Amino acid sequence: MKKNTKWLIGVGVVVLILIFWFVGTYNSLISLDETVNEKWAQVENQYQRRADLIPNLIETVKGARDFEANTQADIAKLRTQATQIKNTVDAGLSPGQLNGIDSQMTSVLRGLNIVVEAYPTLRATENFLALQSQLEGTENRISTERMRYNEVIKKFNVKVKRIPSKWVAGYLGYEEKEFFESDEGADVVPDVDFS
Repeated sequence: MKKNTKWLIGVGVVVLILIFWFVGTYNSLISLDETVNEKWAQVENQYQRRADLIPNLIETVKGARDFEANTQADIAKLRTQATQIKNTVDAGLSPGQLNGIDSQMTSVLRGLNIVVEAYPTLRATENFLALQSQLEGTENRISTERMRYNEVIKKFNVKVKRIPSKWVAGYLGYEEKEFFESDEGADVVPDVDFS
């Protein structure tokens, strides 16, 4: 009886070890599968950030650019009008009258220059640089999340391929997952043409 009991205990221990191993492998596959899903969700999150952010930034930069262009056009128009008024006044007045109006006009034009140069502060170039920085940062975030996704895919695929976890994965229906791959032609450097 003692030999049969030892044999049954030995078989029971082996069965328990196999059950624990199966459960551990199953749990690690579930964890890796969920991590893969989480990492892909982060990639999509960054895509959504880009879709939300970039059009708004572009519209902001366009608005600032248009405002500055209009402001500069208005300033040039005012200066031209002031010069025309001065020239018209110069043509029809006596030297005595001209000196008084000339000094008044000069002070008005100086005031115009001071006001124009002090307000508004033109920042279109800064806005374009900020847009460029945001574009670069967004693409870097997406690239980082894609890299993290591929790292987790590698861990998952190694787990699914290795023996003995391969048997559990096959039994549970887990298969290898696809790495993120770029679109065809993405390896070709784009031409930058400002003409």
